[in-house]
Order: sequence, then C-alpha cells, then structure tokens
Amino acid sequence: MIPRYATVDQEIVRDLVGIVGEHNVTTALHQRAIRAAVSCSFQIHRWQEHLPDVVVLPGSTEEVSEILKLANKRRIPVVPRAAGTGLNDGAVPLRKGILLDIKRLDQVLELDAVNMTVTIQTGINNQELGRMLKRYGFWWPFDPASFPVSIVGGNIGTGAWSLIGGVSGHIPDLVLSMTVVLPTGRVIEVGESGARKIRKSSTGYRLKDLFIGHQGTLGVVTEATLDMFPVPEAEFPACFGYDSFGKAWKNLRSMSRAFLRTMAMAALLDDERVECLRRDDEAYAALPKNVKSVIVTASYGTEAEVTAASDVLFKLVRGEDGFYLGEEFSEDNWAGRHETLQLPLHGRTLSGDVMPSKWHVADAAVLYSELPAVREKWHSLVRDYRHKYAIFDDGGIIMHTNNPFKPWGDYILSMDLFMPETELDDAKWKAFLELDRKMSEVALQHNGSITACHGATRPGQAELIPIELQNGMYDMMQIIKRAFDPNNIMNPGKFGLDSAYVKEETRL
Repeated sequence: MIPRYATVDQEIVRDLVGIVGEHNVTTALHQRAIRAAVSCSFQIHRWQEHLPDVVVLPGSTEEVSEILKLANKRRIPVVPRAAGTGLNDGAVPLRKGILLDIKRLDQVLELDAVNMTVTIQTGINNQELGRMLKRYGFWWPFDPASFPVSIVGGNIGTGAWSLIGGVSGHIPDLVLSMTVVLPTGRVIEVGESGARKIRKSSTGYRLKDLFIGHQGTLGVVTEATLDMFPVPEAEFPACFGYDSFGKAWKNLRSMSRAFLRTMAMAALLDDERVECLRRDDEAYAALPKNVKSVIVTASYGTEAEVTAASDVLFKLVRGEDGFYLGEEFSEDNWAGRHETLQLPLHGRTLSGDVMPSKWHVADAAVLYSELPAVREKWHSLVRDYRHKYAIFDDGGIIMHTNNPFKPWGDYILSMDLFMPETELDDAKWKAFLELDRKMSEVALQHNGSITACHGATRPGQAELIPIELQNGMYDMMQIIKRAFDPNNIMNPGKFGLDSAYVKEETRL
C-alpha cells in the first residue's frame, strides 16, 4: 500500500527548530505559498492544494540528515527546493509536508586551481559561482537560460541542460562527485570513483548518475565537486537569416556536421518563433520582413580557433542561401539569452488583443531527421487548443543542438507557450495538461524523448514515462525508489513512482 503520511504538528515544528534554529523554520502562509509556485505556468486557482505545512532552511549536510531522519521516522513528505526555476513542476509539493529549501547551503568549500575543480554547497547561485571563479581566472561553463537566478542543486536535481553544451557539456558532464543525504538520513559520497576529483573511472557502478535528474525523489544533494574551465579567449555569437524554414533546417545539418570544435551551440528559430519576436513586448526583435527563420550560433575557444571556424561557418551559410544578420543583432540576441525567466509576465498579441501571459516551455529530445514532422504536429496541436480555449499563444519553436561536446545527432525541441494564469480554471488547466501530454506523445511517436532537460514530473507527462522507459527501465526505477526510500517521503507523487509502493514487494 502507498504509505500514509503524518500531519506536521507543533511537536514536529519544535523538533525542526531544534535542528536548524528558530529563524530557519517558518509556517507563515506567504513563505509557504511562494515556495509552492514555480516559474512556469501554475494552477494558481488551486494554489492552496500545493502548500507545504512548513518550510525549513538547513545550513549543513548534518542538518539535512537530521531533518530526513525525523521525516522518515514520522513519515512526513519532504520536497527539496532550490530556486524553483524548473519548468515541469518538479519542486511543487503534492503531499504537503516539509519544504526543504537549500538556499542557505551557499558556500564555496574548496577551489583547487591546480586540478581545476571547485567544491561547493549546492545552494549556490550559478551567476555568483561564475563571478567568483572568474576572479581567479576560471570559467563555470554551465549556461542555462536561468543562469542568473537558478541554483546548482536544482540543476543537479533536474539533470539540467546548458545552452553551450557543445563545448562544455551539460550538468551531468560537469558534476564530478556529490554528497547525498538519502531519505533515511544516511550520508553517502558518489562520484566517478571513491575520489572526489577523478573525471573517469571504471571502478564499480556509476551511482553518481542516479542522483542527477532524480527530481528530489531519492534524497538531497548537499555538496558537489564540479569541473571548471579556463576562461575562453574568444566568444563569438553569430545569427543568420533565411527566407524559409526548409533552408534553415538544411543549413543546421551542415553546421552541426562541420566538426567545428569551437561550436558551443546552434539553434534554429522557426517561422512562428521569429514572428513571436516581432510582437513581443520584452524580447522584441526588429528583423527584416524577408527573414522567416533564424539560426543562432555561439563559438568559444582561442582567437585563432574561433576565427578559423567562423570562416568555415560563414562559407556554409552563404552556400545554402543564408545571410548574416549583423554584429549588433547577433551580440544583442546572445546577451539577452538569460532574460526570459526573470520576467513574470509577457505581453503578446493574440487575435488582436494584448494578453499578459506566463511563459511555459514544452521540450523534447528529437532526432534531426524528425524535426520538421514534429514541428508541424506541435503547431497543429496548439492551433487546435487555442481555437477551442482561446488562451494558448504559440511562441514558436527553437531547435537547439543537444549532444554534449558535439553538435550533431539529436536536438532539444523547445516550444514557447503562453497563457494567462489569472484566467485559468479546472477545465483550462486540464486542457493545458492534455496539450502538454499530446505534444510529448508526438515526440515518442518519432523515436524521441519526452524531455531533454525539464523532467517529466507534471501530471500528464508522468503517465508517459513507463511508455518511454519500457523493456524494464521503468521497473528498475520503481525498484530503486523503493530501496532508497522505503517510506516514500522524498517528493512523493513525482514520476508516477507511488506505483512502486502499491505491491507489498518490489523485486527484480
């Protein structure tokens, strides 16, 4: 049976105060409410259903361990939360309980300049970490859209994706080792080997990977040793225009297969995305009327490498009817890549009216060959739902290179959707979840993945996980979940893993 959960009473609150101190425990309504919401579209018409009972802010691994020992003993749900910038409700409490906010875990523990690693507490902000390392001549190359506001621990929990993964990889590639507090309160170290700073080892299982992308369902990562890079000598963003999506799609393949080791990313903005930029109140872009699609590129390396690679890139573009959109547009576009998540509302014209809207990104991992077909089906679905419910605005699709350290293969397909949260009711929220699920089904039909970076933790998508992870993979997830978390206290309800507790025994 699914375990029953205890109610957080005054005795438990006093116990939590005894662990972390009075100032780091709160039951105030506004403190609980702001930690129940997330940056993407949220069902605010039913916000009370997602309130945690208490918010706790630990300051050490030891305090996290004591909190989880208490929660496991008393069978109280625990939801770890970083900055709440995830776009698939991974940090939204589904069973109330304890909201464990990691933001006080924000210290740099060691900077190893010789071996080029940095060890941190996982509550540190990405931008602050980047600024600190830059003072010592190093580069934190993880670059999500949420870079100024997201927190490393949340990125680890979601298995987050980087805009410049072509040169530095994504979060799974940058984390060398971690300190993890398991649901029982036990503290373990996981990495490539038993040593924190080793990048590659063949000793034992790769247990580290279990705690990257686990969405808080297997414990709390409190410390991490990260890879760091030298500061690149040159950064070169370049944007190119095309008079059709077909030409841009063809050129994207040529760019991706050119084996330019400096290419950090190439992203194709389709016709609908370009049109959205023309009518956006915050991300407005004055593009020539003949531009239907755009490819955005970014390159990093030495001056000599980047200069030589850019010559090849420009030749490829000219040979396939693309044209450079200029230095000013290219640099402005690249400089603004982190702004979207900091804007709570956008104004966009829908059917002649301005609609203040919350931003949501539907994402999937899709093979290059399938991009045009998936794109057409996604736009068709949004048109149908917009016609029926009059709330969804199609912000277009961006197709980013997805493969770490190399740009070819599969791509992250991201569609921007906008809808006014204040107009949501049960029917419209259900329609949103239905639309999200159908878009995910399209990705699976074309041999893709439900998500490349956000995590399939929202109702609708979660039901598709057993379909994608068939042939024993999802069964293994259930076994692992039950083994690590016998009382199902860690972020219960996510990934559909409550199913692991329905049977009395879960075996191989």
